[in-house]
Amino acid sequence: MKDQAKRAAVRRWGLIVVALAVLLCAAIRWRLRDMPLERDEGEYAYTGQLILQGIPPYQAAYNMKWPGTYAAYAVIMGIFGQTAAGIRIGLLLTNALTILLVYALGKRLWGALAGSVAGACYALLSVGPWVNGFAGHASHFVVLAAMAGLWVLLKGIEEQRDWEIFSAGVLLGLAAVMKQPGAAFAVFGGLYLLDARVRSREHLRGSIRTLAWFGVGVMLPFAITCLVLWRAGAFRKFWFWTFDYAYQYGTNVGLAQGWKFLAANFPQVVLSAVGLWILAGVGLTAFLWSRKARIHWDFLLGLLFFSCTAVSAGLYFRGHYFILMLPAVSLLAGLAVDSATELLDQRSPSKVMRYLPVAGFAVAFTLSLFQETYFFFQADPVSASRFVYPADPFPEAAEIGNYLRQHSSPSARVAVLGSEPEILFYSQRRSATGYLYGYSLTEEQKYAPVMQQEAITEIEAARPEFLVLVFDWVIRPRSDKAIFDWSEKYIADYYEPVGVMRVRGNLQLKTEDLNLKQTGDLTGASFIFRRRKP
Repeated sequence: MKDQAKRAAVRRWGLIVVALAVLLCAAIRWRLRDMPLERDEGEYAYTGQLILQGIPPYQAAYNMKWPGTYAAYAVIMGIFGQTAAGIRIGLLLTNALTILLVYALGKRLWGALAGSVAGACYALLSVGPWVNGFAGHASHFVVLAAMAGLWVLLKGIEEQRDWEIFSAGVLLGLAAVMKQPGAAFAVFGGLYLLDARVRSREHLRGSIRTLAWFGVGVMLPFAITCLVLWRAGAFRKFWFWTFDYAYQYGTNVGLAQGWKFLAANFPQVVLSAVGLWILAGVGLTAFLWSRKARIHWDFLLGLLFFSCTAVSAGLYFRGHYFILMLPAVSLLAGLAVDSATELLDQRSPSKVMRYLPVAGFAVAFTLSLFQETYFFFQADPVSASRFVYPADPFPEAAEIGNYLRQHSSPSARVAVLGSEPEILFYSQRRSATGYLYGYSLTEEQKYAPVMQQEAITEIEAARPEFLVLVFDWVIRPRSDKAIFDWSEKYIADYYEPVGVMRVRGNLQLKTEDLNLKQTGDLTGASFIFRRRKP
C-alpha cells in the first residue's frame, strides 16, 4: 500500500510539473506570437495561402520539401487566421501536444518521474532561440507525428494489436510527409517492431502480417499525397523538386564542410541549456549502472541514433534541425533523474539524498531558463527577431508586404528577386514566379541554368506590377550569374524605383537616390520597383 501511495504521488506531481512546463512554454510563445516570420515560415505560410485558394503545392510555389507542413499551415491559418500571430498560436498547440507525447513516452518506458522530467525538458529546449524553436519550422510537425507514432507503436507491441501497429505506421509515415528527414523515425519504428517480433518468438506468419500492416501504414500518407498531387496536375513538379532537385541539394555539402557546420552550430545549441544537456549525458551512461535503464535501452539508443541521422540530412546542421533530436535528449534526461532517484532510494539510508536527482533537475532547468531571460521574458517580438537574426530583413519584410498590399489590387502579381517569401505572404499577392528562393538559382548544381531561365520566363509572362529586389543572394565561385544580367536590364527597361528598405531602417519612399550601384553595405536591403505605365 505504501508503494502504491508513493507511485500515485509521483504521478500526481509529475502531471503538475508537465502542466506547468506546458503553461510556461505557452506563455513564452504567446508573448512572442507577433514576432515577424522568418523565411522558412514565409514559404510555408505563402504556400498554405495558395492551398486555401485551391492551388496545390508545387504548381505555383516550388520547393524540395514534402508537402505535409504546407497542409498543416493551411489548416492552422484556416482556423486562426492568415497572420503571424495565427501561425504562432497553431505552433503553440502543436508544441503543447508534443510535450504531452514526450511525457507519455517517458512514462510508458520508465514511469511518471522519467516522463515528467522528459516532458519539461522538451518544453524548454523546444522553445529555445538557438534551435529556432519559437518559429514554425517543419521539424515541430515531424516530431509531433513521430512521437505520436512511436507511442502508439509501443502500445501496439505491448497489446499485440495489428490495428494499432497500422495506426503507428500511418503516423510515422505522416512524419516523413511533413519533411523528408522524418522518414528516419519511420525506419526506426520498423526496425524496432521487427526486433520486438523476433524477441517475442511469435510464429512467422503472424510476424509477417504485423510487419505488413506497419509497412502499409507508413506508405499510406505518401501514396495519398502522390494521388492528390497527380489529380491536381502537380505531380511532375512535385517529383522533380522533391526527388531530382532534392538529391542535388542533399549532396551539395561534403564531409569537411558538414563538419564545419556541425562544429559551428552544435556547441551553441548545447551551451544554451547546458544543464539539461549534461543530464542527458548522464542518462546516456545510465545503462551501465541502472538495471531499470537497461529494460528499454534498445528503444532509446535507437531513437537517439535515428534522430541524429535525421538531423544530419544534407550535412547542413542548421539550428532548427536539432529539434528532431530533442525528444531523445529529453528522454535521456528523464532516465538520468529516474534511475539516480531509484538508485539512491535503494542504497541511501537518508530520505534527503533520494531527492537530490530531482533537485539537480530543478536547478538545471532553472539555470537553462534564465540563461535566455532576455529572449524569453524581456525582448518585444521585433527585438527578439533582431536578437536571433541580426542581419536578416524579417521585420522589414512585414513592412514591405504591407506596402505592397496597400498599393496594389488583389489581382496584382509581385516578383521577389531574393529569398524572402514572407513578403509574398504579408502582401497577400500571387508571386510572378514559383521560385520562392534565389538560393536554388545560384547553387552549384546542374539544374541552376534551366531554373534561372524558367524563373525569367515566368516573370516576363506575368508582367508583375511590383518587383522587389532583395540583397540576400548567396553567390558561389561557379554560380550561374545570368539572372543578374537579365534583372538589371529588365528593371531598367520596365520599372521605376519607389522605395528602399534597409535592415534596421525605415521604408523610404520616392527617395532621390535609389541607384543599385550606390556604395555602402546593401546586405539585406530591399529595393521596391513599380512597373512603368505604358
